[in-house]
Amino acid sequence: TDIMYRPETELCFPQLLNTSCVRSNRPYVEAMLTYVLLLSVTLLTAFLNLLVIISISHFKQLHTPTNLLILSLAVSDFFLGLLLLFQIMLIDGCWFLGDLMCAVYQCVAYIISFSSVGAMVLISVDRHVAICDPLLKTWVCLCWMLSAIFQSLILKDNLEQPGRYNSCFGECVFVINHIAGFADLLFSFIVPIIVIVVLYMRVFVVAVLQARAMRSHTAAVTLQGSKKIKAKKSELKAARTLGVVVAVFIICLCPYYCVALTSKDDLMNASSAAFVISLYYFNAVLNPLIYVSLYSWFRKSIKLILTLKILQPESCKSNIL
Repeated sequence: TDIMYRPETELCFPQLLNTSCVRSNRPYVEAMLTYVLLLSVTLLTAFLNLLVIISISHFKQLHTPTNLLILSLAVSDFFLGLLLLFQIMLIDGCWFLGDLMCAVYQCVAYIISFSSVGAMVLISVDRHVAICDPLLKTWVCLCWMLSAIFQSLILKDNLEQPGRYNSCFGECVFVINHIAGFADLLFSFIVPIIVIVVLYMRVFVVAVLQARAMRSHTAAVTLQGSKKIKAKKSELKAARTLGVVVAVFIICLCPYYCVALTSKDDLMNASSAAFVISLYYFNAVLNPLIYVSLYSWFRKSIKLILTLKILQPESCKSNIL
């Protein structure tokens, strides 16, 4: 009977009877399924995005401005996947790493999320420029730097005094004032979404016009003209592929930010909140799957990586396009 006994109220820190947070009491099977699911998503996210990072970093043919933006997005998604490990820890409502690590975790999560949004904006700008110069590497670095500075200012109070808003030991919460919250919502969602949608609408219009022009001139082209048309088709294909990535990104993020926009997060039940947060994080695993489906070079690079052929001399010069 002692083995089967489980107290109705479990504390995160039993030795602190009056100040410890209460651990959420869920059925064992439900808790284990949740842990296994989130851990699987975490490992899959990290693994797939690591393949993207290795592919673009290793093969010289993939060292293009557009792929640099994809690399930046993959790095963001890779670390976002790793952050799910900390999210797993918070499922039962207990944080065991201390107030400082809680503040660092929240700050890093915000920086990575903001850099993902920035990468999407840069991808939209890149497609607009390429199809209508390439972006410099400094733009990608600037995106990460601005993310770190902006989110550090947003979470300044939480970083200066970690745990100041915790009501009990074992809690990991952060609070931002209304002005900072509005600034975060504005620059992390509203402005980027407007820029992305406007630029991709222009890209779509130009792509349609170029596709019509190519069809009308395909019959009478020189060899040089043929090469130009092939290049344009490649740009159009890249625009379509990255358009899918951007569309999935918006779909995954909209529920999370719509809740913040309507200020209805206090009315959500646990299941709804879990779905919104999971969808937000799940976007990190979808991007590599899109690359697998739409990029032949990614499928080829995966074969070379998994068969360890990238360890061979001069493998970085392999023809995978």
